Amino acid sequence: MLTLEEYEKLLPSCHVSHNGVEVDYLTPTSILKWRVDTLFTKEPCTIDWIAQFQQDETLVDVGANVGMYTVWAAKTRGVRVYAFEPEAQNYALLNRNLVRNQLGAKVKAYCLALSDTAGFGELHLATLEAGGSLHSYGERVGFDGAPLQPKFSQGCVSARLDDLVRDGIVPQPDHLKVDVDGLEPRVMAGASQVLRDARLQSILVEVNHNLPQHREMVAALNRLGFKHDPAQVARAERKEGPFKGCAEYVFRR
Repeated sequence: MLTLEEYEKLLPSCHVSHNGVEVDYLTPTSILKWRVDTLFTKEPCTIDWIAQFQQDETLVDVGANVGMYTVWAAKTRGVRVYAFEPEAQNYALLNRNLVRNQLGAKVKAYCLALSDTAGFGELHLATLEAGGSLHSYGERVGFDGAPLQPKFSQGCVSARLDDLVRDGIVPQPDHLKVDVDGLEPRVMAGASQVLRDARLQSILVEVNHNLPQHREMVAALNRLGFKHDPAQVARAERKEGPFKGCAEYVFRR
């Protein structure tokens, strides 16, 4: 019989080395092991985007999951990160990854959904597995806009990024990452002042070309002076499967 302390020590992890920097991720589920195995291939444009950050710049990571990119940015680039992840299991693992990588002084994580309104609601879970995604705050809709039948609906609190920056809880970011499985336009609507601030240098946002509100979000960011490279989007766009038409857009001023 294992003691509880001995059992907890069995918690598996994976190490990634990069330019002499060791990054460690906890991998207690198969999906988390997959996330580490595909760190450089799932969204290579995200890794390339992070590689251009400068030390002590500020990244806001909306939809941080267990902190794959939060940890990578803080550990390999030395940036400060404010991470937002509302799903309970992912948030717990996000914080454990921060402890594992000794990032308490660099990263602050909040168990919050960012949206266009502040208040209380429900986070509808597409899966109960730690490291899972495709959850939806407020609306029972999937990333594709179709109705979602959740496995469970978790109590949740939402905030607007504009309010957090105005109140001094989060500094005006240099970089903004938004990946919330279809609800990106709502996050952007709650960050209108942050987007207009000239200190915001770049944005990485997941866009579903099949949804009109996503296409309008791209046009709105262009009107604010953010430009994107069509070639980068073409490389990132999924050409088949359930996520066909989805792509990470990198916007720069």
